[in-house]
Amino acid sequence: MATSQHSQLSVVPETSRRERPAQPDDVFEPLLEYKEAAVLLRIHPKTLLAKARSGEVPAIHVGRLWWFRPLR
Repeated sequence: MATSQHSQLSVVPETSRRERPAQPDDVFEPLLEYKEAAVLLRIHPKTLLAKARSGEVPAIHVGRLWWFRPLR
């Protein structure tokens, strides 16, 4: 009887994930995808991307993705 790799993997119980201490809210900055930001700004998503590319709107470009910081 052959054993598969899947049977040798251990599974982390769901409860161990919940028992981790809570992280402060400012550890990870919330970012918006361009479609979410466009809805908030009430402009077309392509317009927002064009403004981000030209530097009119501050944005974070990671690979092919554009991320925007919401105002607090």
